[in-house]
Amino acid sequence: MPQSTRDFTELYGFQFEELSIGQTAVSSRTVTDADLLLFSGVSGDTNPVHLDSEFAAASMFKERIAHGMLSAAFISAVFGTKLPGPGCIYLSQNLKFKAPVKIGSTVVTRVTVQSLQAEKRRAVFLTECRVGETV
Repeated sequence: MPQSTRDFTELYGFQFEELSIGQTAVSSRTVTDADLLLFSGVSGDTNPVHLDSEFAAASMFKERIAHGMLSAAFISAVFGTKLPGPGCIYLSQNLKFKAPVKIGSTVVTRVTVQSLQAEKRRAVFLTECRVGETV
């Protein structure tokens, strides 16, 4: 029998009241050449340090690197799918890019509830992307 109704509550992530300080979610993704090409197409960022091996070889990185905002998108993905999860509204973020991400690197993204503002029903998170031990 086809399902005619659906419990849409399963689409939502954690409610504010379900969050606790220290609560964490993690995701990982290995960056591919296709990721850089697709991100360039969607963002319009065609900087040759991301797309052109010869150009990148002459850069300080000596090879192509991923867009910094690709790592930021990995953070957004954790927010939207795991913690708080579907239905959350991502208001702002401060970013600091500390090291390049190279093709073939596996980026482990972690978000952790740092504080809760009950009066505004807002959570502040610590976010981090690592490749191995490198932030």
